Amino acid sequence: MTALRAALVLGLGLCASPAVAQYPERNIEFVIPFDAGGSADIEGRLLAEEMSAELGVTMVPVNRPGAGGALAYTYVNEADPDGYTVMWTSTSILTITNLGNVPFGFDALDHIGRVEHQPLVIAVAADSDWSDIESLARDCAGSDRPVRVANSGTGSATHLGALAIMQAIGCEAVHLPIGTRRRNATVLSGEADAMVAPLTGALSLFRAGRLQLPASLGAERNPIIPDVPTARELGMDVEFDLFRGLSVPRGTPADVQARLAEAMTRAATSEAFQRLADDLGLTVAPLTMDPFETLLQQENDKVSSIIQGADTLTR
Repeated sequence: MTALRAALVLGLGLCASPAVAQYPERNIEFVIPFDAGGSADIEGRLLAEEMSAELGVTMVPVNRPGAGGALAYTYVNEADPDGYTVMWTSTSILTITNLGNVPFGFDALDHIGRVEHQPLVIAVAADSDWSDIESLARDCAGSDRPVRVANSGTGSATHLGALAIMQAIGCEAVHLPIGTRRRNATVLSGEADAMVAPLTGALSLFRAGRLQLPASLGAERNPIIPDVPTARELGMDVEFDLFRGLSVPRGTPADVQARLAEAMTRAATSEAFQRLADDLGLTVAPLTMDPFETLLQQENDKVSSIIQGADTLTR
């Protein structure tokens, strides 16, 4: 009887306390919708490394560039919602969905949180006559040749930023979807007259004296470039900060999302990530899920307004 009772107790105990899998159990794919080697890629890879230390498994960076982010977002949208596919998301989730580059809206994914934000800037070569926005607008109006403005790709945040600033100064421009690898080079070579880029994408060349920054599209002056005025300071109704954060396929379990959000926040505030942020000009300002959703809706309305005000999206 004693042996039988022990067996029954053991059996009941096993039934009452089933083995519960603890997330994460294996490596996580970290999808980066940008080319390898750029500032966004470097930033994302460091965040993934710091999150790996927090989660106890490796977040494996995988670059899936193309179509302004549409290829990567489509891939994540179709992935299993099990927490093992995580997106290094950005403002491009709003631009590609509003432009119709993908057959879904920004809310087709679940959004874990924001990591950082930074201004978009307009940049020209160091030897350009356009040291300020006024001279660019004046020359654009008086020239028979349209201004050529490079961006990261049709539907990217840089494309929308370029549309916004060119609309504001009344300049009919040719928008060149060059990609992040060639964007800076086209300005330096003269293939493009100007570009719109995240601050991180232009800062090193600006510091080296090879680029001028006539204006920032940020809400306020960035302390890394304190002498660069904002578009609003110059009388233009343009404000466009770029953000980056994390997203996952819709339906990812709430406890998994919470675990990722915790690891994201710890990684973003780590000493290593803060050092990179100081060097690149990022404003590290983590937002958790609910505040990030509110921000996404606000920024989505802004992006929609820019697109509606554009005469063309592809010139």
